Amino acid sequence: MPARRRSRVFTISMPPEMAKRALALAKRQNRTISELMREALRVYERDEISRFFDEMGEYAKTRNPHGYTEDDIPRLVDEVRTEMTAERDAARRKLA
Repeated sequence: MPARRRSRVFTISMPPEMAKRALALAKRQNRTISELMREALRVYERDEISRFFDEMGEYAKTRNPHGYTEDDIPRLVDEVRTEMTAERDAARRKLA
């Protein structure tokens, strides 16, 4: 039984000038075109992840208009629970 390939083969196309630059870069770095393309994908993914977290950070800033911090959470939870208990007790008194 023949051995299975451990990698997928892709055919890509690029404009002649870009292909020329890719070949020159691969030669300068003593890499194959496949190695160069794999590294390009890794860099692109890293940049995309970084960009995503930057965007989420900017979005998160808009979702915290009061400037709460992690240290505020226990106090805020207690305040909400106290308020909910008071509302529930008031509703029970009305029904009684």
